Amino acid sequence: MKRAIRLAASRSRAVSSKPGPSLQRRTFINPTASKEVGKALHAFPPPPPSSSFWESHLVLPVEITTLPNNIRVATEPTPGHFSSVGVYIDAGSRYESSNLSGCSHIMDRMAFKTTTNRSGEEMSSAVDSLGGQILCSSSRETIMYQSSHFHSATPTAVSLLADTVQNAAFLPEELETVRDGAAYEIREINAKPELVMPELLHQLAYQNNTLGNPLLCPEERLDVINGDLLREYVKTWYRPERIVIAGAGMEHQELVDLAYKHFGDMKATASAPSPLLQPSPSTNGASSSRTNPPTHLLPPSSPASPSLYKTITTAATSLFHPSPMQTTAEPTWQELAAAKARYTGGHQFIYRPDLDMTHVYLGFDGLSIHDEDIYALATIQILLGGGGSFSAGGPGKGMYSRLYTHVLNLHSSIDHCSAFHHIYNDTSLFGLQLVSHAHHPVSSILPLLAHQLSLLLYHPIPRTELSRAKNQLMSSLVMALESRSVEVEDLGRQVLVHGRKVSVQEMCEKIARVDAADIKRVAGRIFGGGMSGPPSVLVMGKKDVGEWAGVWRKYGLGGL
Repeated sequence: MKRAIRLAASRSRAVSSKPGPSLQRRTFINPTASKEVGKALHAFPPPPPSSSFWESHLVLPVEITTLPNNIRVATEPTPGHFSSVGVYIDAGSRYESSNLSGCSHIMDRMAFKTTTNRSGEEMSSAVDSLGGQILCSSSRETIMYQSSHFHSATPTAVSLLADTVQNAAFLPEELETVRDGAAYEIREINAKPELVMPELLHQLAYQNNTLGNPLLCPEERLDVINGDLLREYVKTWYRPERIVIAGAGMEHQELVDLAYKHFGDMKATASAPSPLLQPSPSTNGASSSRTNPPTHLLPPSSPASPSLYKTITTAATSLFHPSPMQTTAEPTWQELAAAKARYTGGHQFIYRPDLDMTHVYLGFDGLSIHDEDIYALATIQILLGGGGSFSAGGPGKGMYSRLYTHVLNLHSSIDHCSAFHHIYNDTSLFGLQLVSHAHHPVSSILPLLAHQLSLLLYHPIPRTELSRAKNQLMSSLVMALESRSVEVEDLGRQVLVHGRKVSVQEMCEKIARVDAADIKRVAGRIFGGGMSGPPSVLVMGKKDVGEWAGVWRKYGLGGL
């Protein structure tokens, strides 16, 4: 669900890109004319989908079966020419100890190489024969192996997924190639502020714990990680009760039989750690379960896109914020699995005199995916919206969001300003990002952002503006789930998170119920009087933005 919500929010914002033949420069709108145009276009926003709409559209049942070793198999029988199947594992960088730091990143890159059953050439040939797409992606809370292919290739796809998950050989020569590629990737990301800043923000917001662990392998760890360490990682985290196998476009029993054939010999763990969060009660009438899922709730993963793109846009190393190696005893895997994210916040300035831009990230401790207010917070992200100077946007693409009309259209020296929201199992990281030209006065950046947040706290939200944001969120959510690969990934991660599938109908109904009072209340929880800690202020450029506390007092924000 958080994957779908994140995709919906990103699709509702205008698309940021470099200038090109199909892109248009940001339009600077006259405030008076803009007001009249807005009245004409948005005086009567379309209503949200009614219950009769969902009744007239078949909601296909989701089936979940638990194998004897506690692997869960879930399917959604959506029609189409292609099938998708994925293996979703409750593992990632947030669970890594100092001894295993960087392993999830290397596991990602070592997927679909030599196994004990197939040579590297045989694996490559088998992958190509599928005629579809196959990938592995690691994030902070999940490692995902996924394939989209013709229906007839499902047995081959499951066999390949099972082989690379359980039988990877981790040959030294393949590891060396992966190390070289990872080192290049790390250098490229560290050289680009727009890529490294989200990772540095996580390290600042969750200092030395869980979500603050580096997502990419630290450079000093590349030569340390070998085949034995990766096998230890697999033994520690690739446990049956931490695995979900999900499929879309196939018969449920077919996938159950294939899962039992290829994964049934994995040994169940005698004991499991205490769950991070309690599962929410099932209210989805469209879901059915042949065997109740195990009571242990498995955390989900973040977001993401295809493996390389997702990693590059959300990660870097701890180069700028290194953590010393632990000298105390390593925590057990049960302790690591049950550890909750601890938000710290703080202020960090990274001096980069070579940059022509000032990059500012402002983050807040958000809400977990299990919090009922997560839909109101997602709506706040759409209300703020924003994007870049060059955009293929327009009406319906976020051009009427507040960060466009109040910031980008009024300050030509600001190149990018948008809201972001990284959702996790036990928390989220919500905030604003801004990129300005070096000649823009840095002392005005925090007041500019704080003012936009204070408007949500102290000024009523027009009904038409709120309705427009909710409709954008709902339509983008539905459109995102039209993709077969997104659909199966959403299914697999939801079973990890909730033990069930939260239907798009249920999500849209909750979004539709969000009102202006909810927006004000949730805004107060995140950056008002209910703030649980100081903001995370991260700045990279020639000058710092200055001290934040005085700005917060002036605009009536919390966290002091």
